[in-house]
Amino acid sequence: MTSAEYVYEDGKFEVTDKMKEDFDNYGYIMVRKLLDTAELQKVKEVLENSDEITKHAYGLPDGSGRECKMVLWSHPGNDVTGMVVRCEKVVDTTEKLLGGEVYHYHTKFNMKEPQTGGSFLWHQDYGYWYKNGCLFPDMSTVFLAIDKCNKANGCLQILRGSHKCGRIEHLMIAGQTRADVDRIKEIEKMCPMEYVEMEAGDALFFHCNLLHTSGPNNSDLRRWAFVTAYNTKANNPVIPHHHPQYTPLDKVPNSAIRDCTNMTDMTGKEFLNPAIDKTVKARA
Repeated sequence: MTSAEYVYEDGKFEVTDKMKEDFDNYGYIMVRKLLDTAELQKVKEVLENSDEITKHAYGLPDGSGRECKMVLWSHPGNDVTGMVVRCEKVVDTTEKLLGGEVYHYHTKFNMKEPQTGGSFLWHQDYGYWYKNGCLFPDMSTVFLAIDKCNKANGCLQILRGSHKCGRIEHLMIAGQTRADVDRIKEIEKMCPMEYVEMEAGDALFFHCNLLHTSGPNNSDLRRWAFVTAYNTKANNPVIPHHHPQYTPLDKVPNSAIRDCTNMTDMTGKEFLNPAIDKTVKARA
């Protein structure tokens, strides 16, 4: 169990002072049941059946001979997955935690397949994004579990409160950008490590400087995750790069997830060609 847990209740959920305090102190909040069964099923249907998404997948080696599969896109689009990243319960929560207007920086679909899925090495998301010209760590990530995530299939691990350490130096290791190992060893003595075990539909909202990792999938169950990054309007990157500059986000009501009938048209998403991303070395 993580330290800052809340449960989404439709029509009742709002970011409280306690949630904001937990986010500032721990670097995250967990929101259980952010997507209900019907909403989650629609998202799964898109991810499991869209050749338009999976044809853009690439692998990120972890240095052990394994890799994680990933698809990344720059803009939400108008399909069901776009409704998720534009809906009020995701965007409003993020804006209140960060304290200002946000825009969609990118979304990743992460796939750790049974028995073969690799690790994500210790890092801060800002360890990547700093290199993209984002001057301030006024950014965050929403990690939405598509499948059950546990220790066996490579769930997230976080160092609680490590976002307060500021940006850690990162180096390229295998195909990933990894935080300095010696620094992490010292931070581990001060910041408790927590396993982030999740049920499908749960979401972790976390600060871009929170140190996190995830182990390999040694189980017979896949571990898929839908991961969206948001940047604040005031933190518009100072250099053009492979993620978007400030682009106003067209928010939609939560009902848009259920009401959306677009399961196949991915127009406007702008899928990433990993060859132009200087922070990773992908395997096709």
